[in-house]
Amino acid sequence: MDDQGKLAALQRHWDASDANDFEAEHDIYREDAVLDYPQSGERIRGRRNIQESRFVQPNKKRFTVRRIVGGGDLWVSEFVLTYDGVPSYVVSIMEFRDGLVAQETQYFGDKFERSPSRAHLVERVE
Repeated sequence: MDDQGKLAALQRHWDASDANDFEAEHDIYREDAVLDYPQSGERIRGRRNIQESRFVQPNKKRFTVRRIVGGGDLWVSEFVLTYDGVPSYVVSIMEFRDGLVAQETQYFGDKFERSPSRAHLVERVE
């Protein structure tokens, strides 16, 4: 799969994630894929386990992709994941092997207040 194919697969993945289409959302993963959440110290092995972990998650989720960048077998998606109306800022690093995701690592960051000390240097971005 070339870079355009991987980009299209990632876009389908995030669209399916936002639509709660649990089958289509997980088409991107190899059967032996691994998903890591470093901040909670969790690792999930296997496409079916990754899928089930998301299916049983009780919160209402929305995904807003800000950008997808990458090339070859390494791709990064930056998005806002809103759980029950509360946004988290997420970076997903996906490593492809044989056209499917073999490894994904997701990092989450919460919103924080703007600093008055740099107010004169920044633009407001929403």
